[in-house]
Amino acid sequence: MTNLETYLANFTESDWLAAVETLLPEIHEVDKNAVQIWFRFYPLSLKLAIDAAEDRDATLHSFGMQGNFDIAGQIDTSHHFLYGHRYWKTVKAAIEAEAVVFTDQTHELAEEIKQIAILVAEKLKADRKLVNAIVAVGLATLNQVGLDAFKAAAGEIAKASGIMSKSPDAIVTERATDDSQGIFGFLKTVNKKFSVNFASLSAAGKFAIMQDQEVTGASANDRSQNWQAKDERCWEGPVPVECTAASCGTCWVGVLGGQDKLTDVSPRERRQMKIFGYNQPDEPKTFHSPFVSGYCVRQRQYSNTPVECHLWQKDPRQRRGSSPAACHDVC
Repeated sequence: MTNLETYLANFTESDWLAAVETLLPEIHEVDKNAVQIWFRFYPLSLKLAIDAAEDRDATLHSFGMQGNFDIAGQIDTSHHFLYGHRYWKTVKAAIEAEAVVFTDQTHELAEEIKQIAILVAEKLKADRKLVNAIVAVGLATLNQVGLDAFKAAAGEIAKASGIMSKSPDAIVTERATDDSQGIFGFLKTVNKKFSVNFASLSAAGKFAIMQDQEVTGASANDRSQNWQAKDERCWEGPVPVECTAASCGTCWVGVLGGQDKLTDVSPRERRQMKIFGYNQPDEPKTFHSPFVSGYCVRQRQYSNTPVECHLWQKDPRQRRGSSPAACHDVC
């Protein structure tokens, strides 16, 4: 192992989450939720538990793992929903270069992330607030897959399209913009119609949602294509669904923006967050409007709801619950 790999291996999952929390004031709003989502969907504790298992297949079965959850096969793509993904090739090269020269084993993890981000931002002539998140993800990826696999990845970047092709500030603004209800919208009450936008590596689009309608219920009305052919868990629309009662983990998604437009978290959903390993902060904002949520129990309460969802993994510290969610990136 290189000095950098040894250094990164000293940090626990809690250390990584604490480093991200420290960096949040220095991360642009466009990626604040996205980077927190990434770390919840690729938890270090899961990787370590699987690696330590005597029988990998039996362990995965006991966790109810489904979908493509192994980050080793997604080094270039796991973070495609971050705005900073467009800088990935340069970030990857900078981390590989750091692995050659790194010697300091004493400084804080957040400081190491910032030091690499400074170099990347200078090279790209970009705002460092747009780089910090993808550098954190890059180092965490290196920590989980090892330098050889990290270097072997091509460093490919998905071309930005749709809303993600706009400026960071424009993306933030558009995510917060409500759907128009028309000239006579002021007369509407429960019949107000909004939208949920989604985009994954295999599909993109949006579906309509009514006032106080559960998101998975709205998703089920989207029959524009054979969603199950793309993902066997999507048997009712683009959002994966199974139990419809926040018990299985299938429809838990990450919310890039608009979580404040959903109903408050119920006591049951709050409990299930812990069971499924979505260890989110308990401060009032996140408590009521989490960035990872169960969509079979959350309703659209105020206006349009832009969300981002990615592959779910069950936390190995918990053995209750069922299957993990599918991959749907919603923005």
